[in-house]
Amino acid sequence: MATLQSFTDWIADYAGVVRDQADYLTDLDRAIGDADHGANMARGMGKVALLTEQEEFTAIDAYLKKVGMSLVSNVGGASGPLYGTFFLRMAGAFTGVEEAGVTEVAAGLRAGVEGILARGKAEVGDKTMYDAWAPALEAFDSAVGSGSDLAAALAAAAEAAAKGRDETEGLVARKGRASYLGERSRGHIDPGATSSTMLLESAARTLA
Repeated sequence: MATLQSFTDWIADYAGVVRDQADYLTDLDRAIGDADHGANMARGMGKVALLTEQEEFTAIDAYLKKVGMSLVSNVGGASGPLYGTFFLRMAGAFTGVEEAGVTEVAAGLRAGVEGILARGKAEVGDKTMYDAWAPALEAFDSAVGSGSDLAAALAAAAEAAAKGRDETEGLVARKGRASYLGERSRGHIDPGATSSTMLLESAARTLA
């Protein structure tokens, strides 16, 4: 079962990954975007990682809400609103939840991704972060349906996200700045799908 400590561990782990991989994320974004995804995410997650030092949290939903609000305020470009909305919507799914199992985490992830979709209006194949999230949710639900525990379901989701991320390399972007490049966007992995996969990989290491 995932507790509040599990969720703070998740965010701390992800902040470390983003810090270490900031240059890589920026290189991906340089090819098809504004060349700032890594820097923006590292700045925002650096702020988020300090939340537990600045405030004492007693509930999962309150913590995730603060994470979302901080990302909206501190991450530039489209990533701030998208990731911020993800965590804000996820927070709503954890109202009153003190310990989260597969059912609660499934609901939280789905609520978060629905928030991304509401804000970004993306579809599978648009070469966005949703190309990692869509197969991840499907894999998570399939694993749960097969009787997997939270750890196995998160591992399956992370693996599916990585496959979806890799498949964005062959896609032509239909959303965001990358869409302006048309066919020239093909041959590059989407940075948002990459950072989303990192988030799920961090979840697989920490939430269970």
